[in-house]
Amino acid sequence: MKAIKYIIPFFILLFGVTSIKAQDLPDRPTPPRLVVDYTGTLSANEVRALENKLVHFNDTSSNQILVILTNDLAGYDIEQYASGIGDKWGVGQREFDNGVVVVIKPKVGNDRGDAFISVGYGLGGAIPDFTAGQIVDYEMIPYFKQYDYYGGLDAGTTVLMELAAGEYSSDEYTGSKSAGWFAYIPFIIFIIIFILINRASRRAKTIGSKNMSPWTAFWLGSMVGGSSGGWGGSSGGGFGGGGGGGGFGGFGGGGFGGGGAGGSW
Repeated sequence: MKAIKYIIPFFILLFGVTSIKAQDLPDRPTPPRLVVDYTGTLSANEVRALENKLVHFNDTSSNQILVILTNDLAGYDIEQYASGIGDKWGVGQREFDNGVVVVIKPKVGNDRGDAFISVGYGLGGAIPDFTAGQIVDYEMIPYFKQYDYYGGLDAGTTVLMELAAGEYSSDEYTGSKSAGWFAYIPFIIFIIIFILINRASRRAKTIGSKNMSPWTAFWLGSMVGGSSGGWGGSSGGGFGGGGGGGGFGGFGGGGFGGGGAGGSW
């Protein structure tokens, strides 16, 4: 019993110290910014271009997207870090909770890289968790694997802005990415039919010519002619770099509840 008497306070102290350490999130920068690179990964021109783009989006929609690159998660999981920053800094407007926090922990040496998109309460319908995960996987990580962090952030934030602005729905975006290999089905069918017809023509003894008739070629060709769809993604919509305008005016007090998703490479 005496041992337990001393062990319990020890664990309370241990977890208390860990908790205090975990609360050590960075303060908001002064002046406020929407692109905060604690790692020096982005060039000055890349930071400026991305900042102008996000400020322009904030000015035209009131939605706020914050991008942070850091090597130190302050004792948090990247998900906790992202939502914690969103709450502490107040990303988004208080009355709408329309903020998004994108946190990147760049790959260094043999350590893996991590990315997470945390979505404020008010944008959870426009950017559900599954869609946030797809944006990380399909729009951002392919660039990050090539150490093109600006390219991944530019592509990812463009999709986030278009979803938040309602240019298309999360279902439309998710469907375009989930289609995957289904887009190749018409082509596969064409190849299979071509092989079968070719074999049949070789075996046919009553047919004088082994070539396909024009109507057959036309029919097979038309099957693949309409399969050129795909996701237009971040073509030049309404959210380019933005004009020169004023700087970022500050965060609006938005809240976060842990929504979002991420990935690693």
